[in-house]
Amino acid sequence: MKFSVNRLELLKKIKDIQLAISNKTTIPILSGLKLEASSEGLKLTGSNSDVSIETKLFINDEKNNLVIEEIGSIVLQPARFFADIISKLPDENLTFEVNTQLQATITSTNSFFTINALDASSYPYLPQIDTSDAFTLPVKLLKRVIEQTVIAVSKHESRPILTGVNFSINEGKMKAIATDSHRLSQRIIPVIVPENLEFQIVIPGSSLLDLSKILTDDIEEVSIALADNQILFMTEDTNFYSRLLEGNYPQTDQLIPTESATELTVNVQKLKGAVGRTSLLSHAGKNNVVKLIIEDGEVELTSNSPEVGFVEEDVQFESVSGDNIEISFNPDYLRDALNTFDGGEATIKLISTLRPFVIVPAEADNNINFVQLITPIRTASASR
Repeated sequence: MKFSVNRLELLKKIKDIQLAISNKTTIPILSGLKLEASSEGLKLTGSNSDVSIETKLFINDEKNNLVIEEIGSIVLQPARFFADIISKLPDENLTFEVNTQLQATITSTNSFFTINALDASSYPYLPQIDTSDAFTLPVKLLKRVIEQTVIAVSKHESRPILTGVNFSINEGKMKAIATDSHRLSQRIIPVIVPENLEFQIVIPGSSLLDLSKILTDDIEEVSIALADNQILFMTEDTNFYSRLLEGNYPQTDQLIPTESATELTVNVQKLKGAVGRTSLLSHAGKNNVVKLIIEDGEVELTSNSPEVGFVEEDVQFESVSGDNIEISFNPDYLRDALNTFDGGEATIKLISTLRPFVIVPAEADNNINFVQLITPIRTASASR
């Protein structure tokens, strides 16, 4: 096996592959990176059993400056060591060669590294997924859906199913929902899929975050295919596999209120600033709680930390209507929710002190397609 390649282009692919490689694997060879040189180009593979990534450098892509002199495959272990070497080489190009003793030599200008390698035949096969029913999504839209929902996945393994985002397709719409029992994020988008394709799956939130890192803005579309316990995202040069979470995701439709007693419309950026200032004290205290008070057409945020002090801020708003209300909540949840909006205005819909409230885009047509829900915190002063 022997090839020469542009060092920086190879390094980009190595960084993508490293997202799927862990040193804490129970299968030692999976801590390595698989390299395979063929007549088409160079393929890199990494896997940690939960996520597998396969990406290619093509010979016919001029920026790769890739020349394959001898085909073959090898596993470099640990992958991190190989990445460190490539990142520190001095020249624009490098040469990689493997001898019959499974030793790999990496050459660049006056630098020569020889590292031990493993036989690639021992590397596990990646899942086989039928792509005949694959459908496509715009990359920017998929990444936005992930950003808007993954904030609400649970970080606790006590309920594993809640550590993922629930995706379902029905009647030409894809719904993505995440909840950790304290908050909920939902986004619905139209999709074009093969006839009669319907499904409900749960993708680990960690997998979706890794996928977002690989799907750069210069990629226009991603194709998606499903198997029994795997999902595959495909671009022109990369395949991203993720296992699916097993179990029944809780029914969430009934959790989202369809009515409200009070509605507050605000500028998203101004409210974010107010929440950030108010939470300075809540973070310093034992209880991370901020209170929203709507009374007689006035709106304010307060936080009382006996260890530190008290803060009160009048909130600028576009409109307010309905009943007076006081509601306590975790300000980090509201900040995260506001970060998922594209600026502009949002409407907060409240029912009572102890009922969940929702934040939706101020435009009425979008309210059912994008919802952030937050469960309030019960405090000693809560009476409604």
